[in-house]
Amino acid sequence: MQISTEQLFTDARTQNGYQDIPVGDDTLRELYELLKWGPTSANTSPARFQFVRSAEAKARLMECVAPGNQPKVASAPVTAIIGMDMAFYEQLPRLFPHVDARAWFVGNDALIQATAFRNSSLQGAYLMMAARALGLGCGPMSGFDAGKLDAAFWAGTTVKTNFVCTLGHGDPSKLMPRSPRLGFDEACQLV
Repeated sequence: MQISTEQLFTDARTQNGYQDIPVGDDTLRELYELLKWGPTSANTSPARFQFVRSAEAKARLMECVAPGNQPKVASAPVTAIIGMDMAFYEQLPRLFPHVDARAWFVGNDALIQATAFRNSSLQGAYLMMAARALGLGCGPMSGFDAGKLDAAFWAGTTVKTNFVCTLGHGDPSKLMPRSPRLGFDEACQLV
């Protein structure tokens, strides 16, 4: 598969609506098989994903997202809930066997929180890049009630919601005009 920087970045757009084309299990598995290779610090890999597709799960999700995001979720064939496992360090003996990395985190809530948030955010970005590589559009969003999402989708687990991202074949008629980005000299320093 030949993937271009245009497909991943310059031609890709944040989707606000989707075509009525399903996203199958095989595509979601392929998506995960790509994103899992993205780097995280000490291979912590704290992200956990729920791919919401069923009518029942979508109805629960709609109760958790802001009204402005409901049409996007409603039209998306899949909405990924990107969670962060706050007990990710329990997997480190297997994922980072070089040293006792688990000991770095046990009892250190501030480090656990920072590491889980930072690295699950990275993994969520890898999810979006993998989706684009597979020809899907995505629409990341922060407009949701995290407490409601945690109760509706992660109850009884050590996972908390980081963010939500719609996935599917975008509807070009729903795109907004492209917004500007900061220039190099505005965002970067060479030191």
